[in-house]
Order: sequence, then structure tokens, then C-alpha cells
Amino acid sequence: MDIWLPAYLRQQPRERQQIHLILTVCDHFEPFHDTDQAGAMKAMGDWHQGWTAIASKYRDSGGNAPRHTFFYPIEQYEPQVVDSLARLCHQTGSETEVHLHHKDDTPEGLTQSLQEGTRQLAEHGLLSKDGDGKRRFGFIHGNWALDNSDPRGCNCGVNNELGILRSAGCYADFTMPSAPHRTQTRTVNSIYYAEDTAAPKSHDTGVPMKTNGTSTLRDQANHLLMVQGPLALNWKKRKWGLMPKVENGELSGANPPTVMRLELWERFCPSVEGGPPWVFVKLHTHGGIPRNYNMLLGKPMHQFHQRLGEWAAATPGLSFHYATSREMTNMIHAAEDGKTGNPEDYRHYLFRSNANTNGIH
Repeated sequence: MDIWLPAYLRQQPRERQQIHLILTVCDHFEPFHDTDQAGAMKAMGDWHQGWTAIASKYRDSGGNAPRHTFFYPIEQYEPQVVDSLARLCHQTGSETEVHLHHKDDTPEGLTQSLQEGTRQLAEHGLLSKDGDGKRRFGFIHGNWALDNSDPRGCNCGVNNELGILRSAGCYADFTMPSAPHRTQTRTVNSIYYAEDTAAPKSHDTGVPMKTNGTSTLRDQANHLLMVQGPLALNWKKRKWGLMPKVENGELSGANPPTVMRLELWERFCPSVEGGPPWVFVKLHTHGGIPRNYNMLLGKPMHQFHQRLGEWAAATPGLSFHYATSREMTNMIHAAEDGKTGNPEDYRHYLFRSNANTNGIH
């Protein structure tokens, strides 16, 4: 907390107003976690059954089904598993992006891993393209150690990782928050551009995104967009009945989503400075692990989607929108460019999915 608490205490929580709340779940999806291919395929079968049921049943304020973004670890590529994942995404309007665990790596090794990994995912109809037809992807770093930020010097090894990601086609990083891990940045609850300084943890600070004020950084090869999830103190949940618990946007079997948590996300998650009242709620989970996906596909998540719709209907001026990480980023850039109104209009603003989805929307 010594890293991030000062910035959090300086932040003023958002007052209730007429807002559009954009909700994205970024899944550090590791179906091979503590299992083999048979276990991974069982996880995929459970996801096909459970997620299709959820996506078929619930709708946001614009009539869209729940979205899920699977950040798949490219170092664990297995064609049968990824093919199953691609079919699930195409059937439900969900999407897959890039996750990577590596250690003691080099710039050359990282570049090769990203090139090979994104090529393999794209062959399954995954990832996205920009207006020039270049392959683009969102990114989450394994073990939180983006840009060699672990103070122990492990789980990465590449000090100029931000620039390499940007050059490889990364449209944004979604790793933070990592608290209570020491890789947590001093910047919290923000959308900002981090400059690659060729030093570890270049993303510790950066330039906050502003409407009509930062779009020139979008095309600079040494800057990468950072989209952070919520990090706050939850005084309604206390440890030992005294100390507030840390809210870091994680969805787990032990900490499922609730409307009480959602109200905290609404107050502290970022908007684009000077932009429309669009609040970007980026959550994270590890959905390849049974103890978590049993919650994500089971009764707690059904209850959350049901109560989310009821909460929005009972709250004057509130609309909510399910989005993938790509769709959220498109909305973010639209706000940066001065667009207003309904964020629904900007799901495909800059980056378009490779997939031709014929499923649930």
C-alpha cells in the first residue's frame, strides 16, 4: 500500500450523475493451470456450456449479451484448445487477446514470441486489425511483471517491453492493478500513456488521457496505452472487523462480483479527462481455474447479471454496456477524440475483430 495509497487518497470519488458504465472482464485465461490437455479440454467444455447459457440470457442497456475477453497465454499454445476457444468466442461475441508468462527473456526473444503467438491466434480467426490492416492485440503480462517491474528481477527480463509490445501491434495493456503485489504502479484508477524509458517499470507513471489533448501519443512508437482497473479501499468489507479490505477488481471463487462492489467500481474507475460521462470498469479474473470458473459460470454470476440489470433500471441516468477489451479501447479512443453520446456507436471505432461472429449478440 505504500506504493499506491498516496495516489488513491488524493483521488476524489465520482459523484452519481448521468453516466454510461462500460464493463469489461479481462481473463488471465490459463486452462493448463495445474493440469494437462485433457483437463484443459474439460475446462473448455465447461466454458462452452456455462458461458453460452449466460450470454443467451442477459442483456445490457443496448441489448447486447455479456462479453468476456480471454487473454490466452501464447507460450501454452495448443491448437485443439485454441480452436475450442475460438469457437466459443465466435458463438458468443467474446474475444481472445494475448497473455504471456516469461522470465530471463531478451528483447529478441520477446519479439519472436509475440510474432509467433499472435500469428497462431490469428490463424484461428482471433485478434483484430486496424484501419491499415495491421494485426493488433491487447496484452496482459503473466505474474504481473510488465516491463520487468518485479523488484526481485524475475518473471520478465526485458526493460524495454512497452516499446516492443507497441511495435508488435499491442493497442493497450490491461495488466494493472496488481496490488497487493509489489509490481503495482503508483498510478491508480487511470487511463494513460506510458513512455518506454528503457528502464524497468516505465509504466509507473504516464500522461493521463485527455479529450482533444493526447491523441498525438496514440501513434508514437515509444508510448503504450494503459487501461487500469479499480483499486480502492472497501470500508463495507473489513478484515478482523476493523481494517478495510482492498478492492482490486478481481473476480474469484472467494470474491464474486456484487452490486455493492459495482457501486465502488462506479465511483473510482476512470473516465477520459474532459470527455463524456463514460466510466470504464476493467475487471480481471483467472477463469481457467475450476474454483474460479465454477463461480464465473454458476449461480453467483447469474445473480450478478440479474441484479446489475435491476440496479441500472432503478438508477436514473445510468446505462451499462458489456464490452470486450477491444470494444472498450475503441470507446476510450472515441472519447479521446471528442466523441459524445452513446458509447455503443464506437465499439469498432479504430480496431475491428478478425472474427465473423454468427452467434449471440
